[in-house]
Amino acid sequence: MLLSRHTRRREFIVALGGSAVAWPLAAGAQQPGLPVIGFLNSRAAGDDPHLLAAFRRGLTESGYIEGQNVAIEYRFAENRYDRLPALAADLARRQVTVIATNGPAARAAKAATATIPIVFAAGFDPVEARLVASLNRPGGNMTGVTILGVELGPKRLELLHELVPTTTLIAALVNPSEPARAEITLRLLQAGARKLGLQLHVLRAGTDRDFEAAFGSLAALRAGGLVIGDDPFFNSRSGQLGALTLRHAVPAIYQLREFAAAGGLASYGADISDAYRLTGVYTGRILKGGKPADLPVQESTKVELFLNLKTAKALGITVPLPLAGRADEVIE
Repeated sequence: MLLSRHTRRREFIVALGGSAVAWPLAAGAQQPGLPVIGFLNSRAAGDDPHLLAAFRRGLTESGYIEGQNVAIEYRFAENRYDRLPALAADLARRQVTVIATNGPAARAAKAATATIPIVFAAGFDPVEARLVASLNRPGGNMTGVTILGVELGPKRLELLHELVPTTTLIAALVNPSEPARAEITLRLLQAGARKLGLQLHVLRAGTDRDFEAAFGSLAALRAGGLVIGDDPFFNSRSGQLGALTLRHAVPAIYQLREFAAAGGLASYGADISDAYRLTGVYTGRILKGGKPADLPVQESTKVELFLNLKTAKALGITVPLPLAGRADEVIE
């Protein structure tokens, strides 16, 4: 049974990746003269239908419907980040009207073209990543939407510590395929662990095969909990990760509701669907003649906390009432 603290529509977050693919609405529906959006994503085709739906919803809000007055060329890297530069270069050669990307794909898009407008949805600081000059005045050919991502790592660690206050060793799982994100995640988590007097042990997984080895090592480590680092590949495996934490009986926290719904103890993170919707809105504004340099980077600061009380009971954890009271949703 689901008890909502705030009535809200249930949205499962799915992330986008994959190889060069033309989805049905784009293939066969393109008409000569239509503006073309290049949709470049690190995820696999079909990983994230709800995020793609949110992007299309934003386009519709701006007056654009795929196959009617705009065409979309899809390029997915299948969670292989090394494929992104070639996919971005292909879209640049095709001279698409605008490129829409997720965070990992944004760097490849920027390297591929300095003239085609680019709109990103990123869970990191685009100024620090040198995608834009500043949030208010992006300059160049890029703008987009930022969500709280790696910055929430210390807060997730703090929440996990509230749930398992007696543990002294926490494991952190990161994806080595994107070393810059992993480095920032670990730096923030290490700082948070020191403040809480905790030891942090790092686990790495960049493919499905790596998950079993990473989770299999938890028992030997005697880790009392697990914080999963913010990462698009992990987003696409949220349900799988939630089930793994339950099977290995480890208290764990991640960013997406789907993780908690699948058996993870807790999730705390940004509303990624809304970020993709806003990306669609900005893409539409550029199709109407807007320039990225004149469109400030939007900051989406909405966060959500979900707790799985059934998992807590199975793990012998008593959820503090104040923490349960702060949750957006409690899963029983």
